[in-house]
Amino acid sequence: MPKAAFIDRDGVINREVEYLHRIEDFEFIEGVFDACRLLADNGYRLVVVTNQSGIGRGYYDEAQYQALTRWMVARFADRGIVIDGVYHCPHHPRHGIGEYRLACDCRKPKPGMLLQAAREHDIDLSRSLMFGDKEADVEAGRAAGVGATVLVRSGHPVDEHSTRADHVIDSLGDCQALRKIILEQEAEKWLNRV
Repeated sequence: MPKAAFIDRDGVINREVEYLHRIEDFEFIEGVFDACRLLADNGYRLVVVTNQSGIGRGYYDEAQYQALTRWMVARFADRGIVIDGVYHCPHHPRHGIGEYRLACDCRKPKPGMLLQAAREHDIDLSRSLMFGDKEADVEAGRAAGVGATVLVRSGHPVDEHSTRADHVIDSLGDCQALRKIILEQEAEKWLNRV
């Protein structure tokens, strides 16, 4: 079964912009393409999992979100990088409007998006990684049973003393730190086989 790198979007792939929905406001974080190529070259499928409560709050709609997503995926494709899946949660339990006001199982810290991706792509969660910039990302990864969670400092402020993340790095684009995490995961896999 393949493994995956589950990647939050805002603050991890792109600079944090509150309720981002316009292409002109989207700025890739430095090194993100090299990092995703490194992950793909090491056998990780690339899956984006992103809370998008701006849809549920009425700040932008599904069509605007999908247009931005297609544009983002195309920028990866331009560089020969395949994004295997993009999953989003439009809900919010308190601030959602109409059908979007919902306490769902897909909004991180719940693991619904990761579990759906695992079913649809036949992913081995125990060999997978979760990258995020909030503790909710870490909790979603842990709840889904991913092999390791990685908190990045490139988005929201990080409390390194209270995080439950397995690793804390500057950004997804920190390929040196990323190589160490990949090697550690591979070493753990072989130790578990002995």
